[in-house]
Amino acid sequence: MPIEPPSSPWIFGDPDDDRLDDLVAMGADLAPGTLLAAYRGGIFPMPGRRRRDPLQWFSPVRRGVLPLDGLRVTRSLAKSARRFEIRVDTAFDEVVAACGDPARDGGWIDDRIATAYGELHRLGWAHSVEAWTLDGRLAGGLYGVAIGGLFAGESMFHRERDASKVALLGLVEVLRAAGSAGSRLLDVQWRTDHLATLGVVEIPRSEYLRRLGDALALPDPF
Repeated sequence: MPIEPPSSPWIFGDPDDDRLDDLVAMGADLAPGTLLAAYRGGIFPMPGRRRRDPLQWFSPVRRGVLPLDGLRVTRSLAKSARRFEIRVDTAFDEVVAACGDPARDGGWIDDRIATAYGELHRLGWAHSVEAWTLDGRLAGGLYGVAIGGLFAGESMFHRERDASKVALLGLVEVLRAAGSAGSRLLDVQWRTDHLATLGVVEIPRSEYLRRLGDALALPDPF
């Protein structure tokens, strides 16, 4: 069972306000209690462009989610899946480090984020799903935060073709196996053209927050 950390001294307001855009708050910290309070309220952090900038907290007006029955598995992806072994939580720090590789375009994961989510992982709240080659090399993976029936995906990476997609397929299988698939929420923050090819759709923030309340009451699949 995950370990509940001390509660946060920070209070996040209700993001379900038509006057708010995607950015709903600034400041606070990345303590485990703060992160969990944010995710339970439909909010997630990102660092500012400069280290001295305050943390930014988002709750997108149009939220990207992947319905568990909506993942698009092409013939090519199904074939690729046979080239990898799926593992869970065997290389969390390595997955986060690969996702935060500064050589990647648009990289945003800094040492503060890596440390904070590493602590969440050791408390049992953050998880990695990994695609390993059959000869034992980490080829791709993803990580995110699981609270009840919510899995909030943070980032993914690949070193071999389709490895990150296979890790996503593995995650969906884990979530489906836990039951109540229709009520679980696989959050990807924003829909992109790439994620749309995998079945990601957009829902309004108000709908996301309503579904989040139902999802949080479900058992943790990990």
